[in-house]
Amino acid sequence: MAASSAAIRPAPIPTPSHPHALHPLTLDYGADEPLVLECPAGARVSAFEPPVGVTGAAARQMTAEAISASSAGPPLAAHIVPEDRVVIALAGDVPQGEHVVAALVACLGDAGIAAGDVTVMHGPRLGAEAGGAPGLGTSIAGAESFDPAVESATSYLAADESGRPLYLARALVDADVVVAVGAWGWNAAFAGRSIEGELWPTFSRTSCRRDLLVSLARRGRIALADWRSSMKEIAWQLGVCASLRLVRGAGDTLHAACFGLPDEAGRRARAAAAAWCPPIAAADLAVVSLAEPRGGFAALTAAVAAATRATRPGGTICVASRIADPPGIIIQRWRQGAPLEGLVHEAIAGGDTPLIADALAARLFARALDDRRLVLLSDLDESTVEDLEFGFAASAAVIERLARRAESLVVLPEADRCLPQPE
Repeated sequence: MAASSAAIRPAPIPTPSHPHALHPLTLDYGADEPLVLECPAGARVSAFEPPVGVTGAAARQMTAEAISASSAGPPLAAHIVPEDRVVIALAGDVPQGEHVVAALVACLGDAGIAAGDVTVMHGPRLGAEAGGAPGLGTSIAGAESFDPAVESATSYLAADESGRPLYLARALVDADVVVAVGAWGWNAAFAGRSIEGELWPTFSRTSCRRDLLVSLARRGRIALADWRSSMKEIAWQLGVCASLRLVRGAGDTLHAACFGLPDEAGRRARAAAAAWCPPIAAADLAVVSLAEPRGGFAALTAAVAAATRATRPGGTICVASRIADPPGIIIQRWRQGAPLEGLVHEAIAGGDTPLIADALAARLFARALDDRRLVLLSDLDESTVEDLEFGFAASAAVIERLARRAESLVVLPEADRCLPQPE
């Protein structure tokens, strides 16, 4: 999706001599024609504009400048010596990944590392083995794919606070230097930082990834404390000193690149990602889109959670998307009246990874939606949407009519990446 495709474009504000004039806003959501939202001049409208980013050669230059800077710690070249075996570990989806890797490889080459001593490896997002989103959105020539199902490709590294073993990709354990690369972003479904973009559990074996899913499904956000602890333990045991944290801009652009020791790079990335945290006064109606219009239920959940933070209790959330795949069976059964806790415990007891991931999605969605009404514009058929007890929008005109009647409106493009801050 191009950088401009997610933008909201406001028209000139009408003068007081036209008290009944409308304020049109356009919101692209992956269809041939965007939504055109019009509210009466007296309505209160808040429209979020995603931060701008760069692509191509500009993204490569931004990365090169980040890894060669010394203000936040030693530059990348200071972490290596000739003949070191270096692994560039890409955790999940990486914005402008091809250009980011090109900058890293060039820097390593200039520092005396032979091309044969550099391995580029990427791992799938958490839940990808359960039918979730794939690993990298952009293929990177020459990169090796890490498969968490191949246990022989992992090695024991440490144990967590409960004594459970933590396994990591053998290539990372055997490397002289690991350059950790991952996106740093928000997920309102977790009320804060996304759990993606870290070496663990991205580069762990399937059993470790499933254990985290079980813990999250059983305990919800409380389990994030254990995730953070294991994540830090892995970085310490591995001796990671070179961490590159990337912050997305609109679409798949690169808004910021932050390099340094893991804690410092994370701190600076968090500050840069504040651009995705707009202060928003709660409204009666929220209209949102997804970063990837055909994204799955996890993206829908994050977008709904963001919209809930920007709407009043009992308000309405309209999601404009091109979602074509229905949610899993756990979510369907819950929406049809089955008790959620019983379904979650049943899924965990069964041990089936896709069902556990679905149970987690159901728990997060229930919390995200709260008491709001959801209206869904998607590629799903009407019967599927109504079975989920969502409002069905047959066309963009349905949402446009709701906007015209709203006394207060919030518009959030790429809402699954937002963390609105209530005013």
